[in-house]
Amino acid sequence: MEGAGTVGRRQARGTVGIFLTALCAGAVAAILLLILGYVIREGGGALSFAFLTQLPHPVGVPGGGVANGIVGSAIIVGLAALMAVPIGALTAVYLTFFGCGFFAVTVRFLSDVLSGIPSIAIGLFAYTILVAPLHHFSAFSASFAFAVLMLPVIISTAEAAINGVSREIYEGGLALGLSRYSAIVHVVLPSARSGIITGVVLAVARVTGETAPLLFTAFGSQFWELNPNNPMAELSLQVFTYAISPYRSWHEQAWGGALILIVVVLLLNLGARMALRPARRG
Repeated sequence: MEGAGTVGRRQARGTVGIFLTALCAGAVAAILLLILGYVIREGGGALSFAFLTQLPHPVGVPGGGVANGIVGSAIIVGLAALMAVPIGALTAVYLTFFGCGFFAVTVRFLSDVLSGIPSIAIGLFAYTILVAPLHHFSAFSASFAFAVLMLPVIISTAEAAINGVSREIYEGGLALGLSRYSAIVHVVLPSARSGIITGVVLAVARVTGETAPLLFTAFGSQFWELNPNNPMAELSLQVFTYAISPYRSWHEQAWGGALILIVVVLLLNLGARMALRPARRG
């Protein structure tokens, strides 16, 4: 039997541990709220219908907006998703059902390493293989850089989602006469759909606010541009350009653009949680 003093010390240590974990959690939440509050204070005044629908104005001309940056962001991230999602999902399927031995271990290891490579290095890589040989910047090269950044997130989350599907479901499909391909495509992947969608949304959120790769690829534009083969405006790149300028009006627009990016990332993360909820219930 333990003495009352020993039990009391354990309870005290447990109370201190709970207090410290709650303190750390509160500190993280407070930091996020402080950042969000400051950005809202600085950028809230810049938000308006004109800001969301107009092109940037020259220096000295009041008004202007980031409409071309918003559209450019949608195009660049959309193309990146079209490139990364099929490759990432098929890689996850291979690692789950067919990958074994040294090659599969190597692919997983390289995927983990890729997730830690600085985004500016990915931008330099895209510049070397797409921009420099073609002698011009383009939105497509930016999408390629974003796709590389998205791949590790999609691979890891899709593999986890597929592994979360009961093996009996897959074997049941085989027992009914389905080929391995049909069982994976028509039975396993639909069952893992929520987790895969969550990974895609998180990957999109991962690249939405990236700026460094765009300096070497999309380069930016002050005009409407819908052709991915040309330089294109992108919202985070516009925020960077405005933030380092000496003009106060551009600083206000930079805070407004930063607020839009934060709201988009917040909505994407909420969407990921909503997509994952049916899988947790199941």
